[in-house]
Amino acid sequence: MTQATDSAAAASPPAPANPRSRVITASLVGTTIEFYDFYVYATASVLVFPLLFFPTGNDTTSLLASFGVFGAAMVARPLGAVIFGHFGDRFGRKATLVASLLTMGIATFLIGCLPTFNDIGLWAALLLLILRLSQGFALGGEWSGAALVATENAPTGKRAWYGTFPQLGAPLGFIIANSLFLTIYFLLPHPEDPALRSDAFLAWGWRVPFLFSAVMVVIGLWVRLRLVESSTFVKAEQKGVIRRFPVGTVLRRHWRQAILGTFIMLATYVLFYLMTQFTLSYGTKPADLETASAAARAAAESSGRAFDEAAFAAQFYPGLGFGYTDFVIMQIIGVVFFGIFTLLSGPIADAIGRRTLLMWVTALIVVFGLSFSIFLLPAADPLFTGALTQAFLIFGFVLMGWSFGPMGAVLPELFPTNVRYSGSAIAYNVSSILGAAVAPIIAVALWQLGDGNPWLVGVYLSAMGVLTFIALALAPETKNVDYDEDLGVGATGSL
Repeated sequence: MTQATDSAAAASPPAPANPRSRVITASLVGTTIEFYDFYVYATASVLVFPLLFFPTGNDTTSLLASFGVFGAAMVARPLGAVIFGHFGDRFGRKATLVASLLTMGIATFLIGCLPTFNDIGLWAALLLLILRLSQGFALGGEWSGAALVATENAPTGKRAWYGTFPQLGAPLGFIIANSLFLTIYFLLPHPEDPALRSDAFLAWGWRVPFLFSAVMVVIGLWVRLRLVESSTFVKAEQKGVIRRFPVGTVLRRHWRQAILGTFIMLATYVLFYLMTQFTLSYGTKPADLETASAAARAAAESSGRAFDEAAFAAQFYPGLGFGYTDFVIMQIIGVVFFGIFTLLSGPIADAIGRRTLLMWVTALIVVFGLSFSIFLLPAADPLFTGALTQAFLIFGFVLMGWSFGPMGAVLPELFPTNVRYSGSAIAYNVSSILGAAVAPIIAVALWQLGDGNPWLVGVYLSAMGVLTFIALALAPETKNVDYDEDLGVGATGSL
């Protein structure tokens, strides 16, 4: 019976292959759209939501409330990882990726339609939280599926390079999202002070990037619906190793790999959210109390709230004082380097190994964290401050590219085919709670504890880098893992 089954499997025609161009496009376009949706919210959480959804009367409290909802999505990501991972390992990668893209796109579009606090009070914040959780749920299933589409269809010896294409969606999504916000900001300027948001921008301009998501989702669906399943997954089906409860298998047989993968990703998450969200807050916060007080008073008056100058002064701590548009342009320049070095990391990881490259990069992240007080303090000369800040952003995003690029290969390679979606998704998204969910909130608290000096924020990054370095030291090198042989064990229906 077994011999007949094996003969039939051997005689069956090979599964249709995805053209390489389609693999690259599907993994790149999908994650670009997903990360675009995610970063549109990240930008709005600094620029708009504290004023429109969390008007507490205190800048810091409003910002922390906005960051809290931002972080809530990270809590939803592991749930998305479990559910999408289950279906991806049971029924295939294609349908799961389509579902995650639709979920993210609908949630993002609906955020652009929400009434604000002035319209419906606290219900606005609750609805925003629900849609933000939906975004996190969708992204929890997106990344692993895209990484598997890329790596399971990669030519021999080029898996890390192919794995960088879904990773490239992060810098591209960031650039598109922030460029669109920047364009709208320029088109709807404040009549008196370009550093302030205009009434038109606060009324409807901020909604445009969220609504634009619908156009991008249609493009992404068109690309992904043309995919076929990878030969690796089809072979796992033919061998009868598909598990009924893949998450249970991960927890019973591959828990060590899941823990290692979680901490391997930790420093990368913390670095990215410090370089994007925290630095935007810190960079655009006024450097002196007088300027900050004037801006806060104007914001309070425009929303009809009373302004307590003494209370504001008691809780004020300085930033770098850049205008929003200036700082976002500086960030976009840095993110260009992020994209370039993401692509460059793939061939190097294929040549010398994922673990070797990541250990060197993580050591540099630890050193970089100790440099915050050198680069991120305002100098007497504004041009010198700008040069130091731009250098800081470029260095940080270069390290981000080197670190983030190989993750598209190393996390999936830790797990066999029959639980690869679930295992890599759990590691990637549990790490989002330990890193991304709390990083902005911890950073703001440490910034405040340092009376405006961000050196403690840098120490926090270095500490997370040490944890990642230890995980890498304990992890195996996965460069030579054979996907066709590493299908997993067990029969359908078992744990």
